[in-house]
Amino acid sequence: MPDRAPQPVDRQLPTEEARDLISLVRDIAQQEIVPKAAEEEDAGRFPRELFTLLSRSGLLGLPYDSEYGGGDQPYEVYLQVLEELAAARLTVGLGVSVHSLASYALAAYGTKEQQVEHLPAMLGGGLLGAYCLSEPHSGSDAAALRTKAVRDGDDWVITGTKAWITHGGIADFYTVMARTGEEGPRGITAFLVPGDAPGVSAAPPEKKMGMKGSPTAQVHFDGVRVPDARRIGEEGQGFAIALSSLDSGRLGIAACAIGVAQAALDEALAYAAQRRQFGKPIADFQGLRFMLADMATQIEAGRALYLAAARLRDADRPFARQAAMAKLHCTDTAMRVTTDAVQILGGYGYTADFPAERYMREAKVLQIVEGTNQIQRMVIARHLVGPEGR
Repeated sequence: MPDRAPQPVDRQLPTEEARDLISLVRDIAQQEIVPKAAEEEDAGRFPRELFTLLSRSGLLGLPYDSEYGGGDQPYEVYLQVLEELAAARLTVGLGVSVHSLASYALAAYGTKEQQVEHLPAMLGGGLLGAYCLSEPHSGSDAAALRTKAVRDGDDWVITGTKAWITHGGIADFYTVMARTGEEGPRGITAFLVPGDAPGVSAAPPEKKMGMKGSPTAQVHFDGVRVPDARRIGEEGQGFAIALSSLDSGRLGIAACAIGVAQAALDEALAYAAQRRQFGKPIADFQGLRFMLADMATQIEAGRALYLAAARLRDADRPFARQAAMAKLHCTDTAMRVTTDAVQILGGYGYTADFPAERYMREAKVLQIVEGTNQIQRMVIARHLVGPEGR
């Protein structure tokens, strides 16, 4: 069996513009991302200059309105861009997804004046965003958040701590959910907070098993004064905004997961084609061939699932259940596929000389972020049989 490099994913794209976009992303991935990925992840280095390049290339605002600097691309296309970026380096793919998540509240719920003032810089002006919902004591139970925003004249004063914030400490803006009223979901409001506002600070980044190049940190708001003009939506609407944001964000995580899984499969295929045992390539052994077939099938199923959900979103149809299903299936697939890739590489798979072990470590976090997969199962079941305890 001759050596054969894995082929790029054969994508079904709706327009010639989308095909050109994928070609651009692949060029950037191969020239700017892949060569430095292993070294920078090992060193824990965030590639801020790369995000500047992505912004200049129009890749940080793809699903948003071109009137404000976005790319006017449907989610069906945007998610496939995320997949390509995540396959090259998850820190980059997930970073773009989080930036899009942080921009969503203003793009979907902001006033015209707010959008004109802020979105061009957020979508194409080199800024980097972060999304602040979780707290040390309220992760899955997000409605129990304690960060408070107190009205003071024409300003709000925000005090509290957010946890597990991707881009914490390096973001130029934070979309922050804070309590402005009663306990529970009805008392939460959304705010757009500048990263350099007085009183904003970050703890040292968490020490993680994977994605070491992507800073995850607690962000502290110590009496941060924000004008009412930076309130997003109505008072008390913040939790609804947060849930709506997460429906779209979960599709981003699903696409990133399939990107990591595809990269792991490609690594396993290349290794199996060149590694010889007992006088022939190990890809000729049926047991291993079946593993590769299962890995490829799971990836194709996951890709179809997230794209089906994206097409519902693009058609302005309900997609929350399908987004939860896509996040659940795709991230579980990434965990299985990356584990199998390490197994196929054997001892080499357990070393840092090959990227398979990094893919496996990175895949784990995707089952946790933006709603654990246990939460996704709760969401899906709620859509199927109604709320618990009826």
